[in-house]
Amino acid sequence: MTAAATASARLRDAWPWLAVVARLVLGGVWLAAGLSKVGDPEASVRAVRAYQLVPDPLERTLGYALPLLEICLGVLLVIGLAQRLAAIASAVLLAGFVVGIATAWARGLQIECGCFGGGGAAAGEDATAAYKWDIARDVGLLVLAGLLAWRPTSRLAVDRLLYREERMGEEATLR
Repeated sequence: MTAAATASARLRDAWPWLAVVARLVLGGVWLAAGLSKVGDPEASVRAVRAYQLVPDPLERTLGYALPLLEICLGVLLVIGLAQRLAAIASAVLLAGFVVGIATAWARGLQIECGCFGGGGAAAGEDATAAYKWDIARDVGLLVLAGLLAWRPTSRLAVDRLLYREERMGEEATLR
């Protein structure tokens, strides 16, 4: 067996555990973000409004919905239910956040991202200095979401239990 084949086999064997780590990191971030905002929906609305990207009627809806969506995605990822769907939704949401932060930066807006509560106009400091770190964090999380969307099979997941029960039922009917 070649070195490349051995490395590939090791990665294939390790992936289900690496995917658990990716799920827990991504799910944990979503839970932290959503839970930090759900108690103050008006701050979340201010954060959405500060980006100046959506029409006025949508600002309130997004401000109220985003924390709930983040919490739902976090729970799904942490327990490992609907992993591919949660990963795809995470990737779409993270891509939207990266675009939002990048456009705020490009337009010279001085705002706090509102990623973990707060948000809105920055209080007297150069907010653009934080944009590159916010984007880097979100791109890293986007990579994790992409990997989980591509290969959602992971250990310690509700999906595995459901799939196993489904397979057992199929095998029983085939006999």
